[in-house]
Amino acid sequence: MGEAYGEFAGVYEALMDNVPYDIWFDRIRELLDQDGIRDGIVAELGCGTGSMTRRLASAGYDMIGIDASPDMLEQAREYSGEDPEGILYLMQDMRSFELYGTVRSVVCCCDSINYITEPEEVGEVFRLVNNYLDPRGLLVMDFHTPYYYGTVLSERTITEVREDVAMIWENEEAEDGRHRIYLTVFEEQEDGSYERFEEVHEQRGYSMEMLRQLAESAGLVDIHFYDGYTEKPATEQSERIVMTAREHGK
Repeated sequence: MGEAYGEFAGVYEALMDNVPYDIWFDRIRELLDQDGIRDGIVAELGCGTGSMTRRLASAGYDMIGIDASPDMLEQAREYSGEDPEGILYLMQDMRSFELYGTVRSVVCCCDSINYITEPEEVGEVFRLVNNYLDPRGLLVMDFHTPYYYGTVLSERTITEVREDVAMIWENEEAEDGRHRIYLTVFEEQEDGSYERFEEVHEQRGYSMEMLRQLAESAGLVDIHFYDGYTEKPATEQSERIVMTAREHGK
């Protein structure tokens, strides 16, 4: 089995074409605008191939895209061009990321935080976020919940088929509380044959209560939870939750 987001990085955007990035972007812009954050430096943790990074850069923000996968960042740079205006990509683990100064906001989309499977390490991410945010700076982060992994995905097998690539997505609930995703991808080659590769991804669902405790322990305040990228309050049956929080002291 391959390392997560190795070979898969090359087909990621083709297979994720059903992700409503534009809707997510509109809601993130709304949340930033409500806090008066209409320009300046914004960092995105777990930026992947840069789908949200590019949208935010086009809106006028000076973007820092951070990801631990060199393959994903290579794709992000290709999509953004050789000299992406307003974007700096950094290969760093969000559990230990470093910036040269503070930023107006930190954004973390597409359940990237769920790949941090130890709660104390999520707490370290929050500590670093609080450290690198401007005074009263804003965190906007989404995450999948235990309800999503245990009820919606559970042990399901999902298939995705595109013109030149297909994926089988097998889900497994592990005894250690983690959710394991086994990906098998078939990618069409120039000669018409298909290359097969496999990856294993591990995630953990987090409750609002746990993330609130971890965020507050890290110094973040004014914590709110929304049902996905909407204005509705999150519930125990929310599959994806958007969390906002503000910096309060270093």
